[in-house]
Amino acid sequence: MYAIIETGGKQVRVSEGLDIYVEKIDAEAGETVFLDRVLMVGGEKAQVGDPYVTNAKVEATVVKHGKQKKIIVFKYKPKTGYKRKQGHRQPYTKLNIVKVHA
Repeated sequence: MYAIIETGGKQVRVSEGLDIYVEKIDAEAGETVFLDRVLMVGGEKAQVGDPYVTNAKVEATVVKHGKQKKIIVFKYKPKTGYKRKQGHRQPYTKLNIVKVHA
């Protein structure tokens, strides 16, 4: 059984035992979280939400928090001497999907 969930403004296909990286969630490592924004549940009989499937949720365990690799944001305008360099590291949460409740 699999599900398509919405978290952090993105849609992710998940199934049991899968590790996923999502936008940072306010939960400690080792804690269990329930993701209730389920757009679709697939398997023997598919359920599609409008926009979310009622009484469906995904149980996940927080594995760790971290920051992604640094990216460089560089702004430049020619002939004016305008240059700006800025770095950014996006925080993430690694989740382990325990069960899809449908």
